[in-house]
Amino acid sequence: MNSKRKDYISWDQYFMGVAHLAGMRSKDPNTQVGACIVSDDHKILSMGYNGFPRGCNDDDFPWDREGEALETKYPFVTHSELNAILNFRGGSLEGTTLYVSLFPCNECAKAIIQAGIRVVVYDSDKYNGTPMNIAAKKMFDAAGVTYVPYERTGQKIELEV
Repeated sequence: MNSKRKDYISWDQYFMGVAHLAGMRSKDPNTQVGACIVSDDHKILSMGYNGFPRGCNDDDFPWDREGEALETKYPFVTHSELNAILNFRGGSLEGTTLYVSLFPCNECAKAIIQAGIRVVVYDSDKYNGTPMNIAAKKMFDAAGVTYVPYERTGQKIELEV
């Protein structure tokens, strides 16, 4: 009798892979972030990536990172975490886990907490120590949201599409 294969990916690899794949939909030339919300029984409930709100043509809005406020992307872009929360069409996100390729900002942390998400698994924390990052972590700590760095395995996963 054959035994099952042993090189399958873990749940964490799967969901973080989905988050990264969702981020590939972002048209942001500098930062592509993806998010995936998962139930306790390993079902994907929603996904999102950073981009402009529905109905806002991404050719008509700026993608710049520097300049006058309204000449940059920052007042207009919706982050992946908020998009994943807003894209959810079910009931409650209470008790779920969010996989995200970049640690959430303070604004997304508020939405994560309010949505009832209990665990955040993040890949990059490149803004660690900045005021908004410290604020996000302070709110997560106060609200009892666990945040866990994703442990990369070094395994390369390749898709041909």
